[in-house]
Parts: sequence; structure tokens; C-alpha cells
Amino acid sequence: MTETLARAVEVSRRYGDVTALHPTSLDIRAGELIGLLGPNGAGKSTLVNLLAGLRRPTSGSISLFGGSPGDPVHRRSLGTTPQETGLPPTLKVRECVDFVSAHYPSRADRDELLERFGLAELRDRQIGGLSGGQKRRIAVALAFAGRPRLVLLDEPTTGLDVEARRALWDAIRDFHAGGGTVLLTSHYLEEIEALAERVVVLGEGRVLADDSLASVRGMVGVRRVTLTAAGLPELPGVLGVETDGARTHLLTSDADRLVRELVLADVPFSGLEIRATTLEEAFLAITAQDAHPTAV
Repeated sequence: MTETLARAVEVSRRYGDVTALHPTSLDIRAGELIGLLGPNGAGKSTLVNLLAGLRRPTSGSISLFGGSPGDPVHRRSLGTTPQETGLPPTLKVRECVDFVSAHYPSRADRDELLERFGLAELRDRQIGGLSGGQKRRIAVALAFAGRPRLVLLDEPTTGLDVEARRALWDAIRDFHAGGGTVLLTSHYLEEIEALAERVVVLGEGRVLADDSLASVRGMVGVRRVTLTAAGLPELPGVLGVETDGARTHLLTSDADRLVRELVLADVPFSGLEIRATTLEEAFLAITAQDAHPTAV
């Protein structure tokens, strides 16, 4: 049996009259790389903060490495990067890494850590003089300072350019390949598609899907039909339409029926392509089903 590193059992969280997270259960098992998806206000950060012990649940229970996440002993093997972080502006980068590392019994090599996250050239710079993207890379690197077994990353690449984002992806992949466990949230659906093996979709504080990347795409049964045609009529079963120059992209839950309707309507078309949805298309379909159960 694979070890469960963190577990949420029917946890909910309210802020006054607002329910940020409805009763939700989630197991994080050793060696997993989980992508947590959802629009703003879906409850992603709330769930991450509960797992990290930064917030207490209104109801339900959380366990981290077999104990309470509020107990420092059980957080020794945890690394986390919250969505918003504040770094001491007067410290140099290397001093900040040393300060955080000192709180852990096992510490990553500082120079190796800085190199891995593309921060080696900034080691003697004061944090207050760095760009927002550079500060974000430091915040992510600090999650790995204590040689964690589990890392929780909330929107880790926000504010990063393409090159820095892909460098961070490589660092996350290396950590996972070495046996590390990762839960990350992101608005960049490309990021989840590039990294995650398991995808959890949240919507309005509820889990809408929890399965493999391929299964999340497939469970909604949505296909993307692309063709070149002029003046398409209204067609049954079309969930969304996009145009790209002369090409039209149709999202449908029944691609065979859609093609038959095109032929029966005597619509001239060319360049027909049918493929599985991207994660973004699946995500939009899942959230649409939650808001409008009869739409699909």
C-alpha cells in the first residue's frame, strides 16, 4: 500500500457567512504529482492552507504525516509556497535561504538549491531590490530548503516569464523523479497538463473531478471538431464555437452526430479534424456542467 502523506476528511471552511470550502475529502499519496484546478474563489488556496496547517477547518479533520498539521513536528517534511509571500527585503538571497533552512533538521545544499532555481547569480543581492518574478522564484525555492517529502505550491509560477516558468517546471519534475510528492495549484492549464499525473478540479468549494489527466479529459466526453466551412447553420450538441481565420473549432459531446448533421444539411466543408479535448476544454466543460447540469 502506498503511504498517505496528507489526508483531508470531509473538511469545510467558512469565513463568516461565506463558505469557501464545502465538505471535501482528499488523500495525497507518496510519489504523486497532483494538479489542483479551479477558477478564482473555487477553494484551492483554502484547501492548501488547511493541509499546511495555516488555517483550521470549520468541520472535518486534516492529518499530515500521521498527525496534526498544526504540530511543528509533523511539518518538518513539508515544504510550501503560499499564493502570496512576504520576504525580508534587507536580507541577501543566500541569507534568506540560510535562515529558512535553519528551521529544518535536514537541509538542502544552499548553492545547489540556488543553482536549481536559477538564483545563483542573485545570491549576494538584497531581496528588496529584486523583481517580482525573481522574488517568486525565491519563494518557490524556499519550499525545498528543508529536503521535504511533500511540497504544496499555490500558484508557483505567477509573475514568471516563459523561460523562468519552464525552468521551474524542470525543478519540480526533478524533485518528483527523485521520489518527492507535489500538490500544485495553477491558473495556467498548460502547466497542469505539462506536470500533473492526477488532476483535482474544484468549483465553488466542491470537488468536481479527481482522476488521471487522461480521465479528466475523457469523463466529459467532449471532442474538438475542426473544419473549414462558410456559413455554418445552427447545429445540435455544440457546446462551444471558436474561429481562427477560415478554420472553425466546434466543441461537442457527440462528434459522430455532428458530422452526420453537417452532411445531412448539405454543408460544404473541408479539412475535417476530430481530436480529444485539451485539459482547458475539459476543465471548462466540467465547470459548465456544475453550474448548468443540463447543459451537456
